[in-house]
Amino acid sequence: MSEPIRLAKRVAELTGCSRTEAEQYIEGGWVTVDGETIETPQHPVTTERVEIDPAAERGAVEPATLLLHKPQGVAWQDAPALATPEAHMDGDDSGVRPLKRHFHRLTPLVPLDDEASGLVVLSQDGRVWRRLSEDYAQIEQEFVVEVRGATDPYTLSRIGLVAAYRGQGLAPCKVSWQNEVRLRFAIKNVQPGELRHRCREGGLDVVSIRRLRIGRVALSKMPAGQWRYLPAGTRF
Repeated sequence: MSEPIRLAKRVAELTGCSRTEAEQYIEGGWVTVDGETIETPQHPVTTERVEIDPAAERGAVEPATLLLHKPQGVAWQDAPALATPEAHMDGDDSGVRPLKRHFHRLTPLVPLDDEASGLVVLSQDGRVWRRLSEDYAQIEQEFVVEVRGATDPYTLSRIGLVAAYRGQGLAPCKVSWQNEVRLRFAIKNVQPGELRHRCREGGLDVVSIRRLRIGRVALSKMPAGQWRYLPAGTRF
């Protein structure tokens, strides 16, 4: 039996490309070994059938950012565990090719209360991390909050103009009625538990909270528990 060699070397031999270019083919998910896609250039091969997709393109693999619809009751920090290939939303039109590496080292960004549902960002991209972490206070988020309780003409004012929470001052936020039982918030620098606090100050109890938007990126019609890719070039 022949000695095993690195998959990158075999691909380079088959295509006549450089070792670096061969690694890009492999990491891009364009190479199969006995019909199975392998994304690690150091994978050992001997007599296995190695094939390169005719549509293969070279280029460094960009870090992925996933948009997840977190269900109610799931801790925000545990959200990466929900990002599985099986939970990929049908009809994802981002143009991103799914790769196994996209599910490694995903960092959850922009906190969301455990009892809330809605949009959560999971990213491998340091640029996205810096934007959503360092500029958090300047990025507007949108929520729909279902409430119960008696209201009066000043309910919205009391909610939007709450002065402080947990000893910290609060800036005014935009709040309006979506219907008879749902409030719509547009708010910056929202803190854990703040929306419930605002509603209590308005004399209302919260039934549910759902985040619809972070900056310019919306949840849209993605079902709970599913995710899609953030298209390349999209800005929050």
